[in-house]
Amino acid sequence: MQDILEICCGLDVHKETVVACLLKGNVGEEPTKIIRTFSTLLAGLEELKAWLEAEDCRHVAMESTGVYWQPVYNVLEEAFDGSIVLIVANARHMKNVPGKKTDMKDAEWIATLLRAGLLEGSFIPSKPIRELRNLTRYRKSIIEEIASQKNRIEKHLQSCGFKLSTFLTDIFGVSGRAIMDHLCRHGKIS
Repeated sequence: MQDILEICCGLDVHKETVVACLLKGNVGEEPTKIIRTFSTLLAGLEELKAWLEAEDCRHVAMESTGVYWQPVYNVLEEAFDGSIVLIVANARHMKNVPGKKTDMKDAEWIATLLRAGLLEGSFIPSKPIRELRNLTRYRKSIIEEIASQKNRIEKHLQSCGFKLSTFLTDIFGVSGRAIMDHLCRHGKIS
């Protein structure tokens, strides 16, 4: 592999830790390797960001495994005033050679691939778009939950012999709610 970056970092991200391997050196020469482990708590991620800025490392890559990469990405995307190059690569595109796997070897392998320019990043939308997506997905799940609960209530009413949906188009409208309120208070419609 031919190197194209002088300074880069590979991150092996886990639930509680991030193993970082920084490769530093002239192109075509054997790079210096620095390996550090950071916590995934916010203070640890800020420490990682400060370390990368102190080392002037503007190219960082990590695997897109689960959701663990997201807080790391959120903190690092603001490094160097947003001019950092962050690559979140599909794990299948960076298979390592067989043998004993360690976090340090994985981080070094990611850094090696990044240094050679062999990693293609996944599409990560901008922060406002990511926030909007999260909000709309949450709203959709709440709406689905409301519909599910309404269906459950109607099914219970049907099983108790109250066929409100036969007479009302919307049993959760004003009239339907008034009837259900009456049923809750008195147990029957008289």
